[in-house]
Amino acid sequence: MRNTARWAMTLGLTATAVCGPLSGAALATPGPTPAALYAPSALVLTVGHGESAIAATPERAVTLTCAPRPAGTHPAAVEACAELRGAGGDFDALTATEGVMCTKQYDPVVVTVDGVWQGQRVSYERVFSNECMKNAYGTGVFSF
Repeated sequence: MRNTARWAMTLGLTATAVCGPLSGAALATPGPTPAALYAPSALVLTVGHGESAIAATPERAVTLTCAPRPAGTHPAAVEACAELRGAGGDFDALTATEGVMCTKQYDPVVVTVDGVWQGQRVSYERVFSNECMKNAYGTGVFSF
């Protein structure tokens, strides 16, 4: 049941992130035509406490759209998109910020990412030992 609810929420948020700009005022006022076509980059990131995505209930979820420009409900969309572009969209390439001190308390936090990055399907899951360790990785992708 939890897995079904997670997929339903992920699909709903992904649809909102991808189709949101196509509704309402965006259709009523045509903007400038893009100079070139771009591959879509729209992600749904979730975080919850637990040792795996199946066992954890999502506590927060944000959307992150990076093409054609940073947008979504992610609180640091510009920084997160820049960081992902620098890593080539590889979430495993994100490294911990140097000098961050975290306790060794074990309170596992799982982050999931589902969506599309530059036209390629993405499904990612990572478990951090605690919230501090999650926030120490990168400059903004997992900080939500």
